[in-house]
Amino acid sequence: MARLIRDLATPAAPAAPASLTYREVGATAHDFLPGGYQHLHHMVRVGRGRDDFETAGAAVTTWRMHRASGARVRTEAVRAAPGAFVEVSLGLGPVRFTAPCEVIWTAYERDRIGFAYGTRAGHPESGEESFVVDLHPDGTVWFTVTAFSRPVAWYTRIAGPLAPAAQRAYARRLGRTLRHVVAG
Repeated sequence: MARLIRDLATPAAPAAPASLTYREVGATAHDFLPGGYQHLHHMVRVGRGRDDFETAGAAVTTWRMHRASGARVRTEAVRAAPGAFVEVSLGLGPVRFTAPCEVIWTAYERDRIGFAYGTRAGHPESGEESFVVDLHPDGTVWFTVTAFSRPVAWYTRIAGPLAPAAQRAYARRLGRTLRHVVAG
């Protein structure tokens, strides 16, 4: 695998901070998520060993996992890098929800690979979400989604508790998708 680079210790400042819709930029890189938001933490085992770890890390950081889960991803970035613009859309047929985001931080480490993106203007929520793959000392490979968000658009505010439930369901779907990608 290419040389691993560590960006996580100091989350990179976004290219255009004014475009982000929240103040707590980089909070998913730390153990404490900010108050005033719904929190999400979903962790699932996706494999075992270095090969599974590298496969999972590549799938996460090259958008393959998102695309394989059924999301449409529009970006010019080949892989996650701080400042990269990413537009994710979910839905069926003509009914789609588009979510413009910006990559906030990345982790390309020996036993940890992933990234977080933050919401930009036009996103139905406000907050940040991270997607991280870890290789544990026992050889197991784990995928974790961590997020904090709150509704911004009228339809996510009206949805009430359905919006966080949908986010949890999507995190579970990503975990299942990544497990399938790793299994090959």
